[in-house]
Amino acid sequence: MKKIETQYKTKVEFYDLDPMNVVWHGNYVKYMEAARCDFLEKIGCTYDDIKNAGYAYPVAKMEMKYITPCVFGQNLVVKTELEALEPSLNFKYTILDESTGEKLFCAKTMQICVEISSRKTVYTPVAVLKEKVETYES
Repeated sequence: MKKIETQYKTKVEFYDLDPMNVVWHGNYVKYMEAARCDFLEKIGCTYDDIKNAGYAYPVAKMEMKYITPCVFGQNLVVKTELEALEPSLNFKYTILDESTGEKLFCAKTMQICVEISSRKTVYTPVAVLKEKVETYES
């Protein structure tokens, strides 16, 4: 499988903060979700395309490491890398400060392919997703 990495840019908003004036830990999941949707859009296979093919990819496992807190107004870059396509969809994320390049956060997710109609796990990638990964040109 070829290495594919995309970059998604976002800005820390006031509503992302906790009482300590840093990004609340749960909002990092939101950044990862947005970056993963952006990744799929960039390769030409969105979650809607996968759903229309009769499948879903729910998150089964998530690992996160908080390195340095993100703060209000900070511009972030979320690097998203596809690590595996089968038997599960595995992504690696790195959040960096856009201006300094400082690593602030890293994470991994594992998503399993499920046939929507039967709710059964499928151990091969959805054909449309596999084709888009194989033919993607960065």
